[in-house]
Amino acid sequence: MLNIWQKLKKPIIALAPMEEVTDSAFRQIIIEKGRPDILFTWFVSTDGLISEGKERVIKDLYFDKKEHPIIAQIFGNNPDNFYKTAKLLKKMKFDGIDINMGCPVKKVIKQGVCSALIDKPELAKEIILATKKGAGGLPVSVKTRLGTNKNTIDKWISTLIEVEPAAITLHGRTSKEMSKVPNNFEEIGRVAQIIKAKNPHIIFLGNGDIKSVEEGKEIAKKYNLDGVMLGHAIFGNPWLFSKHKKEDLPFNEIAKTLIKHTKLFAKLHSHRNFNIMKKHFASYIEGFAGAKELRAKLMTAKNSKDVEKILKNLI
Repeated sequence: MLNIWQKLKKPIIALAPMEEVTDSAFRQIIIEKGRPDILFTWFVSTDGLISEGKERVIKDLYFDKKEHPIIAQIFGNNPDNFYKTAKLLKKMKFDGIDINMGCPVKKVIKQGVCSALIDKPELAKEIILATKKGAGGLPVSVKTRLGTNKNTIDKWISTLIEVEPAAITLHGRTSKEMSKVPNNFEEIGRVAQIIKAKNPHIIFLGNGDIKSVEEGKEIAKKYNLDGVMLGHAIFGNPWLFSKHKKEDLPFNEIAKTLIKHTKLFAKLHSHRNFNIMKKHFASYIEGFAGAKELRAKLMTAKNSKDVEKILKNLI
């Protein structure tokens, strides 16, 4: 039986999981404009999901049924917790589970999770196998990087292939490089050849610095990838996957979308600090006379009603 990854038409265009950005409110705004092939939640702690305070953590996994197909991304370093979390995610009716083995943020790596697992191959394999066991048939995928302090992808990709994840998404930099150097698509393309030679059933996506769907399709074709994952290009631009370019849209459309996004955030994510929403303001409001002043006004907003009041005066 084909899993969700194998059912998707190629090249697969995925929306990357980004902490405190790609919540359900923003995902719903995005798919209203033009949807990617598959969505992800941002990464959630497996330790948190089995803790006494799990009810608050579970809120970050909220999704609406119209968001299907959607993958839950998780992180941690305890295989048993991955097993228990996978069972929970199966009950929550996600379409798949993704393990974050790529986040390069130092405070995260110090916990021995995410990209730190690249240097702990045996533990990484144990985690993937435990997740697959708990997933009850849901496909388990991995998002990762070329290495930690240096490129060790040949050894690392062989480790991953051994445990047969349903899909692998590779960012073309090491953790140490963060985003300080150009994304290495040549290396991503070389890894694609390795995977296709060793296990062609594994779906392989490239990630990093892709600015549009059109560019993503070109990259997928050039490097023989099954698909690509777009991330930072979505900031302030829920039209990224639509036929419309944000720069061609009237201000009214952008303002109304921001108001709707803010209201939806307030409705769905009331447990979260409203300042999280402000991450989007600078990206939505740009490229026109008076944008700087308007952004400054929006940054003073304390809730969705304030945002609506500021913008409605201009529509």
